[in-house]
Amino acid sequence: MSQKGQKIIVNPDKSLTVPDFPIIPFIEGDGTGPDIWHATRMVLDAAVKAAFGEEKAIVWKEVLAGEKAFKQTGSWLPEETLKQILDHVVAIKGPLTTPVGGGIRSVNVAIRQKLDLYACVRPVRHIPTVPSPVKEPQKVDMVVFRENTEDLYAGIEFESGSVSAQKLADFLKTLGATVPPGAGLGIKPISRANTARLVRRAVAYALDKGYGSVTLMHKGNIMKFTEGAFAKWGYETAAEFFPTSTLTEAKLWEEHGGVAPKGKVVIKDRIADMLFQQVLLRPEEFGVIAAPNLNGDYLSDALAAQVGGLGMAPGANIGDKCAVFEATHGTAPKYAGQDKVNPGSLILSGVMMLEHMGWDNAAKALSKALADTVASGFVTYDLARQLPGSTLVKCSQFGQAVAKRLAG
Repeated sequence: MSQKGQKIIVNPDKSLTVPDFPIIPFIEGDGTGPDIWHATRMVLDAAVKAAFGEEKAIVWKEVLAGEKAFKQTGSWLPEETLKQILDHVVAIKGPLTTPVGGGIRSVNVAIRQKLDLYACVRPVRHIPTVPSPVKEPQKVDMVVFRENTEDLYAGIEFESGSVSAQKLADFLKTLGATVPPGAGLGIKPISRANTARLVRRAVAYALDKGYGSVTLMHKGNIMKFTEGAFAKWGYETAAEFFPTSTLTEAKLWEEHGGVAPKGKVVIKDRIADMLFQQVLLRPEEFGVIAAPNLNGDYLSDALAAQVGGLGMAPGANIGDKCAVFEATHGTAPKYAGQDKVNPGSLILSGVMMLEHMGWDNAAKALSKALADTVASGFVTYDLARQLPGSTLVKCSQFGQAVAKRLAG
């Protein structure tokens, strides 16, 4: 490419200025990561070309994390990689291995926390013909906003039998808590500030994309001062920052007979276990869901199962300074290098990335090409074994088929 790439810029109002030839860092990932990244890069380039011709293109820049980084640098997550992502604002990555027996706890979690990517955004929608375990998967159209930086994922843990665990247990006893002897202990921080910024982003998204509600998912009936506080602070945030465009579920019924005025987003809350039932039984009642870290992790995977599994589930980790788009599934090391697995998750994460950049025409073109390819029955093994009469193809062949549709 003769054009020289330029960096994306975050403006003071947190909007982005995206040049015609943005430099975007990528991490190909571990295990099956290189296979799905190759297919994803192919279709992203094809989508941009289909939408903009030669006027725009992505200038790719590889950065290292995971096994490849460890082999080359001795670090699972080099500081240079974090610097490059922060410097270039938008990045995309394949799945990464979590080291076993020492070192960093999780490369994925470390990226989110070190870059303060506080919102894990997981859209869940059914693509026609994708096999699903539920009768009406087309009713699922939800977006989970999962808080990414605190809750039990903060990693404040003390091993059973350790001096630190005993010290903490002794201290907790002075506060009137009962701690079983020899217990491993973890701390669950949930803060007003981090809750507020997540809920603000979730409500803004609902208003921008036309969703009718934001549901605050919590287990506040048991954990009153952490998850209960999450719900309380969520309501307060919506009322403070969106006073004219939101209303509570209580007011919806008291003042509007259960019918939301046009342009209003209803703020409601559900106990976590109840919500798991309701998204199965009445999925059409939910749009955007905001949740603490652990709840959001569980729910987003459960919702993905309703539309066919993680193979077709995209995800993004977004902060105020940068964003990283990623495959939501694991590395599947037993299939590494076999050109076999479904690249759909990373491709759809690429769609989210294009939308984040404001390149909506390319995003729409890619979404359609992917859906049309799946509908044609030209699919990888995970879908082929569930679709009678389908054509089994390799990961790279699937990418080529999507790219061909984009090329017209």
